[in-house]
Amino acid sequence: MAFKPPAPTKPGLWRRTPPALFPAIMGLFGLGLAWRRATEVAGVPAGIGEAILGAVTLLYLFALLAYCGKMFRRPAVIVEELRILPGRAGVGAMVLCLYLLSLTFVPYASEVALGLLFAAFTVHGALVLLLIYVFATGPAEQRRVTPVWHLNFVGFIIGGLAANALEFYGTAFIILGVTALIAVAIWAISADQLVKETVPAPLRPLLAIHVAPAALLGLVAYGFEFHSVAHVFAALAAILVASLAARAVWVVAAGFSPLWGALTFPAAATASLWLALGGIWHWPGVGLLALTTLAIPVIAFRILRLWAGGQLAVKTNAATA
Repeated sequence: MAFKPPAPTKPGLWRRTPPALFPAIMGLFGLGLAWRRATEVAGVPAGIGEAILGAVTLLYLFALLAYCGKMFRRPAVIVEELRILPGRAGVGAMVLCLYLLSLTFVPYASEVALGLLFAAFTVHGALVLLLIYVFATGPAEQRRVTPVWHLNFVGFIIGGLAANALEFYGTAFIILGVTALIAVAIWAISADQLVKETVPAPLRPLLAIHVAPAALLGLVAYGFEFHSVAHVFAALAAILVASLAARAVWVVAAGFSPLWGALTFPAAATASLWLALGGIWHWPGVGLLALTTLAIPVIAFRILRLWAGGQLAVKTNAATA
């Protein structure tokens, strides 16, 4: 009987949807929420933030459908994604966008927002367990602490923000305390790594992720009226932003890549915190909001264009279903 080579993978819709598109979508959510915050504290027209959030909700749901279509074809594809850094970042952002979707619905339908919040907690918890499995069964290099660990392990703090908005104060308080401890540990280990090693140029945009926990912890603390704590996190975010801005040429030395999506949400979250606190943070918040309004849509458009052209999956080595 003659040997027959295996049949090639059949073409199909969304077989290689890249998770790397989700950090940019997360940034767009952050931008919409920052404009909503500006409406609350600075009196800007409410329509701007809500229009952004409405458009991003549709974009996210479409992207989520595309990725779920890939995952349903071959569920094991999620494990393959988690074995590479862009995949871990993308899948983490995809899950965190569920929390942001919950926040988006809070003013309109609290029951829907609550359902989305608990769905996000469930999916995020499952992701953490799966990630622990991947770390335990993979090579030691995969267990190296990176800024992406903030997305995977500290990202519950966005759920704390939504829980606070929905008056689940006990849940929000526990999340605030636990994620603050995890964030501090990741910051400490990462600082030691930066002192001892040089970050490869293509991975430097991921350093911006370190800013996000400071901003989010500050926002949850602000929701509890822990104003002193919120100011401390605002100052920490300012130090991190200033450090990255001072070395901006070094951070983007490798040129544009899909990892630029990591630059988007941390900036928007910081603008939200500064605007919420007001006082000495008001004008820095206004300035950062203006900057993010110009930059985030451009970065997101370029990443989405790569997806539409079939290049994003190749550039980020996305798994195929």
